[in-house]
Amino acid sequence: MTAANGPGDVAACKAALAHLDIDDDPATVRQKSRDFFWYSPVLKARLDGVCADFVVAPRTEAEVIEELAAAHRHGVPVTPRGAGTGNYGQAMPLSGGMVVHLKHLDGVHGIGPGWVRAGAGIGLAALDRVARAGGQELRMHPSTHATATLGGFIAGGSGGVGSVRWGGLRATGNILSLRVVTCEAAPRVVVLEGDNIQKANHAYGVTGIITEVAMPLAPAYRWVDVIVGFDDVAEATRYGMAMAREDAILLKEMGTIAAPVPQAYFRRHARFMPHGRSIAVAMVAEHSLAAFLTATARWTGAEVLFQAGRDTGEALPPAYELTWNHTTLRALRVDPSITYLQTAYEGAGETDASRLAALAAMAARFGDEVPIHVEIVRFDGRLQLAGLPLVRYRDEARLDEIVAVHEAEGCPIFNPHRYTLEEGGMKAPDRVQLAFKREVDPKGLLNPGKMIAWDDPDYDFGANRFYTYPGLAD
Repeated sequence: MTAANGPGDVAACKAALAHLDIDDDPATVRQKSRDFFWYSPVLKARLDGVCADFVVAPRTEAEVIEELAAAHRHGVPVTPRGAGTGNYGQAMPLSGGMVVHLKHLDGVHGIGPGWVRAGAGIGLAALDRVARAGGQELRMHPSTHATATLGGFIAGGSGGVGSVRWGGLRATGNILSLRVVTCEAAPRVVVLEGDNIQKANHAYGVTGIITEVAMPLAPAYRWVDVIVGFDDVAEATRYGMAMAREDAILLKEMGTIAAPVPQAYFRRHARFMPHGRSIAVAMVAEHSLAAFLTATARWTGAEVLFQAGRDTGEALPPAYELTWNHTTLRALRVDPSITYLQTAYEGAGETDASRLAALAAMAARFGDEVPIHVEIVRFDGRLQLAGLPLVRYRDEARLDEIVAVHEAEGCPIFNPHRYTLEEGGMKAPDRVQLAFKREVDPKGLLNPGKMIAWDDPDYDFGANRFYTYPGLAD
């Protein structure tokens, strides 16, 4: 297949859309052309100069259709954008062209027991406020809950706070339906349900622009933040897995973080973080708190360091803003040389024991060069360790060495220092998404450069080299 190389006839496309909400001011276009790609020094070196030619913000789904028709007619690449909180360059327009900013598609279109349907541009915090007014809440959200959008979460995320109970976005039932606009001469609206949702889920907008999402809701609870200290991160993680298996204790978050990360980077919680203590960070439903504390008391060496409502008279960041990639963000604010990896700790047998042994082996091998950070999640009905270890970045060669050691020791890496779907995921083409792209984006204009299988069907994923999109190289 041929990817979109170059911006097409930008002037003609802009003229066709001049009656819409267009922004071509260089400063704001550059700002809307960037996400949190700078979490990765590897991506920062390669993507820092990426910029669109203009931004258009549709107010209705009909305007999205009009914009994609113009893009198809004039050969202009299209990159969809929510709040730009992604970390892998998902929203970076590698070929320039048009950014479609979905901020105006922010309405709630329907809500009922166990479900909500809303525009892709609605903020997750705003959506949760509506849901909580009726005693419900989203099952899961990223740590960027305060700023991220619903469509951006679906297109660029995979799970988050709540995944300890509900699993990830790919689990059947965690997305109910998507409305997606195609990029054709006469763009269509395609409604995806059931297994077809995976055609656009976590696809970076490569297979269509999501305009509306239906999500399941759970009963809303008051969640109590609790931080528990341990002598080492392996024991904290063993505890976290055991607590996640307590059937009668309701959790929304369980993450573990090795010392000295909490002491060095959690500035507003620092007085609760004794020297040398690794931590487990939990969100516990208020009605389960007594049971949680009782179960915690059974663990030798476990110490409740912080309990919201008991230890503070001031407003502190919520516990989830110490976890997931907010752990990385807090470290970056103190030490800009920090970056991170994404890994699964599996080991040889894919059992609890092998996972914990793999984690302990990596902690012993790298020590404070790669401090352990784990999120405990459900995947296919089983508990998994989703690693987000920090890395004290030296150079790209050393980072590649660290990746190679992890993978050799049964800890596969989902590389956050790559901007393509395949390199950051399973290192293999997603045939379902590729076939759908061929159907809905025949010119390859949607977020070009993010799907290797479209650009280079014969690409060798076993070569372990950085894929450089030809349009970006140009």
